[in-house]
This record gives sequence, structure tokens and C-alpha cells, in this order.
Amino acid sequence: MEQIRLTQFSPGAGCGCKISPAELEKILAHSNSRPFFSNLLVGHDSRDDAAVFDIGDNDAIISTTDFFTPIVDDPFDFGRIAAANALSDIYAMGGTPLMAISILGWPVEKLPADMAAVVINGAIEICSEAAIPLAGGHSIAISDPVFGLAVTGIINPSFIKRNNTATEGCQLYLSKPLGVGIFSTAAKKGILAEEDYRIAVHWMTMLNHIGTELGRMKEVKAMTDVTGFGLLGHLLEICKGSYLTAIINASAVPVLDNLSYYIKNNCIPGGTYRNWKSYGSHIVNADEYQKLVMADPQTSGGLLVAVDTNTDNLFKEICDKFNLVNIGYLEKPSDGKPVIIIK
Repeated sequence: MEQIRLTQFSPGAGCGCKISPAELEKILAHSNSRPFFSNLLVGHDSRDDAAVFDIGDNDAIISTTDFFTPIVDDPFDFGRIAAANALSDIYAMGGTPLMAISILGWPVEKLPADMAAVVINGAIEICSEAAIPLAGGHSIAISDPVFGLAVTGIINPSFIKRNNTATEGCQLYLSKPLGVGIFSTAAKKGILAEEDYRIAVHWMTMLNHIGTELGRMKEVKAMTDVTGFGLLGHLLEICKGSYLTAIINASAVPVLDNLSYYIKNNCIPGGTYRNWKSYGSHIVNADEYQKLVMADPQTSGGLLVAVDTNTDNLFKEICDKFNLVNIGYLEKPSDGKPVIIIK
């Protein structure tokens, strides 16, 4: 098993295999109109991280799913990363996960079944860390391996954090450094240092559970997680949904150590270029390095949080404890079109 490289079966590693924002927009634009459900608090229209359904008595159910092809060769790490990534959508809404079921596609003629068991065991470890059961799932035989979870969570409707409810003057915070897409591409090329691999896995398996606490804070106006569309793509969803422009302090954006080395060695995911082609016209002043870093598709990336400037000491304590970094702020569009301006 140790001699098998999972990433050789991965045409687009992790969230880098997501359909580009532009192509996804075309798909959704041609989907049929949906019946109205008054209890559906968050659905398809807002392009949010998860669906939310009001079940009464100040409770709402959060439902999400996420799965992808291998981003690492180690099957246990693959399961851990995929599980943490799927759980992140619940936390990004401000909710608490309840349970998960697995989604497994496995090429049984190419890869041993016991390797798939190791993947699932990795997911079980992360679900246990989140204090939820991996309660079942579904599997199919398929040409390339895919794995992920469908996760159910719960939230008080008043705590829901959406990606289209930011307000003018909000400060922007990011909870994890960028660069795992670049690192994963370096791994596929066989040049990623072992220490850098471990650092990337550390961040990708770190749960965004702070989102549950942030959901209870009225100062937090909008929240999402940074995944396959990169920082710029997910920030642009906030900007368009809230009709605001973002000003980003490029020097403040956290990145993984040694990232420049891998960029110089052309370890750029194809998803980066697809992302930039989809939304680059909405980005102002980005140089080549900033484009490659901020459009880098993240897997199990950090939370992106828009916070009212009138914050109390509790939020500042959370920033210190969980290393949330202030990367910019939101303002009214100067020419009537929401954009992201890099400074």
C-alpha cells in the first residue's frame, strides 16, 4: 500500500478539481426553477456554503456535502483532510455538526479495498475530534478514487452566518494561511519537502470549529470558508452578494513558509488559472505573485470573516487565540461595481 501513490489517480487534487466559478455559473443558470419552501432559510440562490432548513423551536438543520480526488498519497491523511474539509461548511455557517455519512468512489480493480478502509478510518478520526459519528455512507466502483462526507448540522436561525450579509466598513479576517494548492502540486511533482508536507496536512486537518463561536457573535456580519475558488473567488462572493468592494492588504495575507520556492519551480495548480480566468476581471492591481497565491485553490482552507468595526474584547481574544489575521476591509464600490482592490 505504501508504494501506491494516490495522487497519480487524481487529475485535480483536492478542491482543485472543482468546476471553475464561470462554468458553475453556467450550470446553475440553466437549472430549472425550484418550488418555494418557506422553511428553506438558505438555499441555492445565495451560493452559500450549505443549505439551512428551519425545523421550528429555534432550531434549523444545516446540510452540506463535499468530496474530491486525492490531494495526498497517504490514504489516512486523505480521509482526514476530506472530512475536515466537509465539516468546514457547517462551521462556516456558524453551526454545530451533528453527524456525517461518507461518499466513497473506489477503483477496486486498481487500488486495494483495505486502502479504502484506511481512508475511512482517517475520516472517523476527524469526525471523532468534532464529537460526531460517521454514521454510514454510500460507495460505488469508479475509475478514479473520490472521497468526502455529507454532513448534517444544527443552528439557532438567529446565529446563521451567510456570505452575502457583510456591511460597509467591515474588517476582513482569515484564519489559515494560503498555499496548500501549490504545495499539493509540488507533492505531485515529487519536490515537496517532508516538513512542508506535514505543515500542509496540519492546516488541512485543522477543524474550523471556531466558526460555531463566531456564529453567536453579532459583530460577525458574514462568513465563508476559503476552498477551491481561492481567497479571491470566495471573497468576491461576499463582495457581490453584499454589494461591496474589498480592499486587501497583500502584505498582511498569511501564506505557508517556502511558498515562493515552489512558485519559482512552477508548482501551480491548473485550478489557479481556471479561477483567474473566471474572475480576474474583477481584481484590481494584483501582480503575478499575488494572483498565483490568492487564486490558489485551497482544500480545507480557513474561515474568511467580515466583522463590524465595533468589536468587543471577546472577538479580540478569539483573534489572538486562533490566529485570525486582519487582511483588509469592505467599502462601498466607487464606480458602482463590486471589485477587489489589492494594495
